[in-house]
Amino acid sequence: MSFSLNQLYSSIGITKQAVHQYARRQKDFDAKVAQVVVEADELREDFPGCGVEKMYDILQPDFIGRDRFVETMMSLGYRLKFKKNYRRTTIASKLYYPNLIKGMQVNKPNTIWQSDITYIPIEGKHYYAVFIIDVYTKKIVGYSVSDHMRASANVSALKMALKENRAPEIHHSDRGSQYTYKGYTDLLEQNGVKISMALSAQDNAYAERINRTIKNDYIERWKPKSFSELKTRIKRAVINYNYVRTHNAIQKMTPVAFEKQCSLLASQQRTTMTIFNNEIIT
Repeated sequence: MSFSLNQLYSSIGITKQAVHQYARRQKDFDAKVAQVVVEADELREDFPGCGVEKMYDILQPDFIGRDRFVETMMSLGYRLKFKKNYRRTTIASKLYYPNLIKGMQVNKPNTIWQSDITYIPIEGKHYYAVFIIDVYTKKIVGYSVSDHMRASANVSALKMALKENRAPEIHHSDRGSQYTYKGYTDLLEQNGVKISMALSAQDNAYAERINRTIKNDYIERWKPKSFSELKTRIKRAVINYNYVRTHNAIQKMTPVAFEKQCSLLASQQRTTMTIFNNEIIT
C-alpha cells in the first residue's frame, strides 16, 4: 500500500505549500546562522573568552532571539571552559591610606581609578601585568607588562593613564608596597589625586575583576609563548576590552562609547553608582 506526498500532507493537516515555505525559512535561517558563525569566529580571535550571551550583545543578530542564539551556539560547541588560579602578587606595606571610596556615589568618569597587579605564567616563568581601571566607565586607562614586581611597572602604568586621561579625584588600590612606593604616591599627589587603599580584596573588587577578565577571557585562551608575545597580546586585549566588549553595568555599551555618552550628558542625566565592597548599586 502506498501514499502520495499530497495524501500524507492531507492526513497530517498541512499543505504542500506550507512544507515548502518551512523549508525555505529553514534554509534562510541556516544561511544566517552560518554567517553568524563566521562573525563569532572572528570575534573569538580578538576576544577568545567571549561567552555566547556576551557574543549575542556584541553581534546583535536581528534574525534570532537571545535564548535561541545561546542554545544554537552552545550546540555548535561555543561553550567556554574556565580554570581557577591564584598567586599572591603584593606584600602589604606597613604604610597605608584609609579607604575613601566605600559607600561613595559616582556619576562621572575619572572620579575613581582602581589598580591591581596580577601574575601570568608562561613556559615556566612568571610575568606581571598592572591594570588601572576607571570604576565608573570600566575603561582600562593604563597598564604595564613586566618580568618583575618592582614598583617601576606600576609607575609606568600610572604615567600612561595620566597622559591619556584627566587625573581622577581618587586612586584606590590594595596595600601592596608597589602602591606605597614614594615615586608612585608622589606622582598621584603632584596631580592632585587623593590616595585610598583597601584592607581586603573585596574592597578592591573592580581592579580584581579586570585582572580575571584579561587573564581568563584573553590570555589563557591565546596562550602566548614568550614575554614579547604576551605584551602584544595584552595590548590587543586592552583595545578589545575598551572598544569592542560590552558591559551590562554600563548599559551594554563599550567603555569608550559609555565614556563618550557621559560627556554629552548633564550630571543629573547620568546614572549614579554606589561603591560598596563588591556590589554595584545603580
